[in-house]
Amino acid sequence: MDTKKQSTLLTIGAILAGYTALRTVPSLLPERLELVPLDTPIGFRKYVAGETSGGFDPFVGLGNVDSAEATARKAAALKRVSEDICGALYGGLETTASKIPMASFSDYYCPFCRVQTKRLADMSQEMDDEVVVAWHELPLLGDSSNLAAKAALAAKRQGAYVAFHERLMKSPFQATPEYLRRLSDDLGVDGTQLVADMESAEIAQELENSAALARVFAFVGTPALVIGRTVVQGQISDKMIGQIVELEREEGWGVVCVSV
Repeated sequence: MDTKKQSTLLTIGAILAGYTALRTVPSLLPERLELVPLDTPIGFRKYVAGETSGGFDPFVGLGNVDSAEATARKAAALKRVSEDICGALYGGLETTASKIPMASFSDYYCPFCRVQTKRLADMSQEMDDEVVVAWHELPLLGDSSNLAAKAALAAKRQGAYVAFHERLMKSPFQATPEYLRRLSDDLGVDGTQLVADMESAEIAQELENSAALARVFAFVGTPALVIGRTVVQGQISDKMIGQIVELEREEGWGVVCVSV
C-alpha cells in the first residue's frame, strides 16, 4: 500500500473513531440546558438528550393490543398513573426537598441503557444524600426484553432486584426460561417462585403502569428519565444530570406533585 493511500485510510479511520466517540460518550457532546414546558402533565418540562433505542408502542408485550381486554387494561393503567403521576414515578422512594428523585426507564437489550443505568446506579451510591432512583422496566425490544423485565420484577419480590438487574444488564445472552433459572440458582433465588411471580397479576400491572407513564410522557424509546419534574428523552451526561438536579433543588421539584 503506498504512503498516500495509507495516510488517507488513517485519516478516514480517525474521523470514524471520533464520530463514534461523539455518539457513544454523552460527556463529549455539546449540551445546553434548554427546557420546553409540557402541556401535559402540567408543571413538567422536557429536555431532549442523546441516543435512544426503540420507538415502539410502550404497551408491546403486554398482550394482544387488538383485544378488548388489552384495550381496557391500557385505559385502566393510563387512568391510574394520570391520577397520581408522582406516586407512579417515585412511589416508595425516600425523598426530601434536597434529595431529588429520578425515574429511569430502560430496556435490558438497549445498548445505551446498559451504559446509562450503570452510571445512574453509581451516581445513586456516590450521591445517596442528593439523589435517589426508581427503576422502571420498559421492554420495547421484543420477547427477550419482556421476559427479562418480568424476571427482574419477580426477583424484586425476593429482595434480589439489584443483583438480577446488574447481571441482566451485563449479560451477553438473551433471556430465556432456561437462562433465568440458571441465573436464579447462581444468585440464590427460588427459581420456582420466580417463574410463578413472573406471570402474576401484580407484575403485569407494574409493567402496565410503567408503559402508561411512557405514553403520558411521550417517550419514543429508551433510555428515558424523569428527574424531579424534568423529562429527559435519550442518553444524557453526568454533567447535565447534575445541572438538572441542582435546578430541581433550587426550584423545588415537589411543587409539581401538588399541582398534578
